Amino acid sequence: MKLPLEVVFRNMDRSQTLEDSIREKADKLNRYFDRIMNCHVVVEADHRRHNKGNLYNVRINLTVPNRELAVSRDPGNQHAHEDPYVAVRDAFDAMAKQLQAYAAKQRGDVKTHETPPHGRIIELAPATGYGVILSADGREVSFTRNSVVDYDFDKLEGGESVRFVEVQGEDGPTASTVHVEGKRHVVG
Repeated sequence: MKLPLEVVFRNMDRSQTLEDSIREKADKLNRYFDRIMNCHVVVEADHRRHNKGNLYNVRINLTVPNRELAVSRDPGNQHAHEDPYVAVRDAFDAMAKQLQAYAAKQRGDVKTHETPPHGRIIELAPATGYGVILSADGREVSFTRNSVVDYDFDKLEGGESVRFVEVQGEDGPTASTVHVEGKRHVVG
């Protein structure tokens, strides 16, 4: 990390062992992103529970280029967070996930979903169960009765807008799956 780690204990005595554990976990965050600028950790004992042991709330604020990531592990009713080490572990696990997502976005690794090809029906032959789609890029793609999903082939009309999954067939481009846009579950 470029800037030092700051650890704060509230409503509890400072614990060197717990602070060492926090420092170790903070150092491991560099595995996910090596340009962490600052890390601020607050461990707080919740004294509102008089009948049972204290629960621990852990907050982590991490400064990275152009962003601040934050995790707050409020114990709620998690009895596991009666142990401050478990509360710290859970908070750092959550921060690691956030940091991994941030790093992936910075590298451009974020998944993008390609839009399926679109077109409109230009030819139908209900007797033979055959049709042709004119794709948005001007190509003709054939399809069969069995390719149509969630719609009755016999109710299709020329000009209807569709999206499709294209495969290479014996006679050229073929749509293996055809979805009529804006019309769902009209089978039968």
